[in-house]
Parts: sequence; structure tokens; C-alpha cells
Amino acid sequence: MFGEHHDIPHEFPEYKDLIEKLYNSDEGFKKIYKEYHAVDEEILQIEQNVETTSDVYAEDLKKKRVHLKDEIYTLLRATEQS
Repeated sequence: MFGEHHDIPHEFPEYKDLIEKLYNSDEGFKKIYKEYHAVDEEILQIEQNVETTSDVYAEDLKKKRVHLKDEIYTLLRATEQS
């Protein structure tokens, strides 16, 4: 949705416990998680007109958020299956 946070626990509620576990024990996961949330916050600021930027930059940020979300999902699935 436009103007909403897309935080990972709400995006993947079925992995809530695993997200917390990985965040506290895996530095690689924690880094990607923090980067995702920083990008998501920047997108929210742009969508709420708090921060102005070009449409190209905003779209690039959204693509980056999707890529990071995919990485997080891949890590969650791999951890779940191991």
C-alpha cells in the first residue's frame, strides 16, 4: 500500500519467531533486515511528501526493497528447511 510501512514481521507473520531468532543470532540476517527497514522508512518519507526526490530514485528504492525482501525470505526458507 501507498504510505504504509512494509515491515518484515507483518510481511511474513508466519515467520515471526524465526525472524526474531535470526535477528538476534545471525549478523548477516541482521544487516539485511536493518537495510530493508532503512529503505522502507525512506520510501515512506517520500510517499508522505516529507522528503522530496525524483520518481526514478523512488522507483529504484522500491526495487531495492523488493530485492532485500526476497533475500530475507530466502534466508527464512533456508533456515526453516535446515
